[in-house]
Amino acid sequence: MMIHPDFLASLARDRSAALMAAAEARRRTRQTTTTTKIKIKATNDLASSRPPVRLRDGSAVLIRPVRKTDAPLLADGFARLSERSRWTRFLGRKSTLTDADLRFYTDVDHHDHEALGALDHVRGGGVGVARYVRDRDCPDAAEIAVTIVDDWQGRGLGTELVARLSDRARQEGIRRFTAVVAEGNTAAAGLLRSSGASLIHRGSGVAEYELELTGAPAEASWGKE
Repeated sequence: MMIHPDFLASLARDRSAALMAAAEARRRTRQTTTTTKIKIKATNDLASSRPPVRLRDGSAVLIRPVRKTDAPLLADGFARLSERSRWTRFLGRKSTLTDADLRFYTDVDHHDHEALGALDHVRGGGVGVARYVRDRDCPDAAEIAVTIVDDWQGRGLGTELVARLSDRARQEGIRRFTAVVAEGNTAAAGLLRSSGASLIHRGSGVAEYELELTGAPAEASWGKE
């Protein structure tokens, strides 16, 4: 059963307000400590044996599952998003990530909720994340969301993340992605279309897409972390 996009947009805004304001203040008061933790984490990640992924402009990223300890990386990446990028991602104004938001976005079970993060392989720090959340009423479907920091947009990172997230979803029994994006968000619409998604409905200020996940999943090259 298809839910009207107007209702989906309202739910998305309510979900953002309910699930995700104190994080920014806390981030400022402990900026030095947080920055140090981020650098240490990035160094440890980049020293791992997982090979980097080369994007179409030649830049390199490390892509791995999001961990519970990634809240500082996520908060840092959110701080680097422009106001427009935040608006299009959350379908409304979003100035901070709350502690509840950070827990929701990092404490994932890698089955009903999966998230893959991308780290700058040269400088460290989070530059993008793609996630799905399974539909409780339709277990073979999941809603997808992709966020790329502004200075990494247009390099092909979103395409790479969606491809890898699609494979993870197939491994967990998901056969269809849905996505609700703001009208005028040409980057997200283009990413979805290039990944094979179809526009199924337009509503008041939003568009709903659907992506069928066909084929067998590839054998996982890294485990859930």
